[in-house]
Parts: sequence; C-alpha cells; structure tokens
Amino acid sequence: MASQVVNGKAFEFALLDEFHQRLKVLTSVTINKNEPYETAKGFFDSFNEKEQETFRITASSAINFLIDIEPRLSNGISKDDILELEIASDQMGQSGDVRDVILIRSLQKWEIGVSAKNNHRAVKHSRLSQLIDFGDKWLDIPCSKAYFEEIKPIFDMLTTIRDKDKSTKWTSIGNMHEVVYLPILNAFRKELIRLDNENPNIVAENLVQYLIGNKDFYKVIKGRKKVEIQAYNLHGSLNLAFEDIKPKAKIPKLKLPSRLIEVVYQDNSTTTLLVSLNEGWQISFRIHNASSRVEPSLKFDINLVSTPHTLFTNHIFINNA
Repeated sequence: MASQVVNGKAFEFALLDEFHQRLKVLTSVTINKNEPYETAKGFFDSFNEKEQETFRITASSAINFLIDIEPRLSNGISKDDILELEIASDQMGQSGDVRDVILIRSLQKWEIGVSAKNNHRAVKHSRLSQLIDFGDKWLDIPCSKAYFEEIKPIFDMLTTIRDKDKSTKWTSIGNMHEVVYLPILNAFRKELIRLDNENPNIVAENLVQYLIGNKDFYKVIKGRKKVEIQAYNLHGSLNLAFEDIKPKAKIPKLKLPSRLIEVVYQDNSTTTLLVSLNEGWQISFRIHNASSRVEPSLKFDINLVSTPHTLFTNHIFINNA
C-alpha cells in the first residue's frame, strides 16, 4: 500500500510539473507550493532518474492531449489572467472532490482537475461500522434503525473479541465469511434497496456522485506502456471553448443514473456485491478487513465495473516507458 501512495503522489507531481513546463511558454502560470506539493515533490525526488523519466513521459503524453481538448489551459484573456497550478490536499477527497491536480483561472472563473492514478482503478475505500451511517455519509439520507439493529450483534461480537485481546487476528475467526461478511453485506444490501425504494431518483445519482466526486474531472491512469485518459463530464464544465478557439475533440456529458436496477452477489462470492444502475453504471463493493487484527469495522474496496458508453476514454501508447 505504501508504494502505491508513493507512486501515486510522485505521478501527481510529474503531472503538475509537466503542465508547468508545457504551459509557461504559452501563458502566465504560477505554482501554489503548498504542503501537498512539497510532499509529492519529495516522493518524486526519491525515484532514480530513469523512473522519474518514465513518470515525466507518461505525464507529458497525457498533457499534450489535455491541452488540445482544453483550450483555456493555454489561452488567457490578458497577462493578468494567470493559470494557477496546485496539488489538492487529501481533505478535499473526504468532501467528495477526487481531483489531485487542479488548474485554476480565477479571472475566467474557470478550473479543471485531474485525478492521477498509478496502475489502479479503485474509486473509493469506504468503511462500515456500528457508528458509520453510510446512508447519511454517502447519499445524504440516513440509514434506518432496523439496519443498525441488524449489524449490531456482529460488530458487538468483534468489539468483544478485540477487547479480550487486542492482538487477536482475523484468521482466528474460523467461519468469518458466514459470521461476519455475509450478515453485514446482507444488511447493507437490504438497506441500499430500501433507501432507493423510499427515495426514488435520488439514491442512484447520489451514490455515483459520492463515488466519483462532485466535480467534473479527467482521470489519468498511468499503465506500463500506455496512459489512459477518462473524462468525467457530469456537469458539463469540461471541454469548453475559449472565445473562438474550439477544443480539438468533443467530450459528451455523462448521464448520472436515476434508479437502482439490482444488487446481487458476484458469482461464487461471499465478499462482493454488484450494484447495477440505469444509464450503464455498475459498481462492485468488495468487503474486507482493513488490518490483520480484529477490529469492529470493515472496509469496502469499491470499483466501477462498467460506465456509460458516453464516458470519453482515450488510450495513448508510450514507446520508451
């Protein structure tokens, strides 16, 4: 996990730095050298030259493309129209903003953001516990009393095991899938369906917004020999023209779902639920214990299994990465 964080932060720095190198000859640019910037730079500097070059080449390929489809990056109204580059703090992610690198033109009241991913596609890692109201936190609709009553015995049991001996490992619970995972997942499934039935047209949309963020953004996924760029244009703020300069490619607006179609277990799985929504969205929720020692909380690894066909995706292959 640590190396995932280090690689991810180093890639954020590479993106910001390459944006700066490319755009400073075209427009007025400043970097906000905040704490997240210094942290990301430190991680980038910890790699050797060859590895840094790989980060740079990948970032540069993505940026060439983004400059083509976002004319406002390289075009200012005047010399006072400064493009500010910054790396977002992790706190922003907790408030539903998944962007890592943000580019802002205050004079144009315009900004875009990039979510940087290094070889991984998980969208969120959210917890469940007796104290966490996932309905309230994710969907703005509180969970029912019945849900908390249903999960209470399981989390109480885990609390008792932990309090007896804090070093007890999860592996000591023999039939863990039957006594922990399945009852929690069943309660979660029931509650999600109930919330959707009682709040039609709201839950599906809020769930996707919680998972992929409440701001439009580009996701840049660094692979081994390629980079993938996805455009999450939910609110229509991406791909805008600058005066009479139009983007070189058209990015459609993404449709949010309006209803839950089904919530089922993945084939032969006791840990993963598949949530299917209309408009082509499908999300997997895999439950697991976050640490090796028993604790009264569980974690979801949440992934987008499928997205609407209108999700703009571009693959750029890189020769010497």
